[in-house]
Amino acid sequence: MGGEERSDGVGIFVAEKRMDSVVNVKRHSKRVLILKMVLDNGLLNVITVYALHSGKPGEEKESFWNEVLHLVSYIP
Repeated sequence: MGGEERSDGVGIFVAEKRMDSVVNVKRHSKRVLILKMVLDNGLLNVITVYALHSGKPGEEKESFWNEVLHLVSYIP
């Protein structure tokens, strides 16, 4: 999943045998994706990100990491 320019995207692979375990996939931005799946008797949350490279402005990096930390804070 990338932006309209089809760059800076993020994705995730799930083994075919685990596809029935996936209960939700949500794109939070072009760089952040959360996958939720049930494994045994628990819920697994996977956050996958495509982080900004070193050439990006500091403000943009700070905003990105704040978004990630905000999302992590809501996972029980």
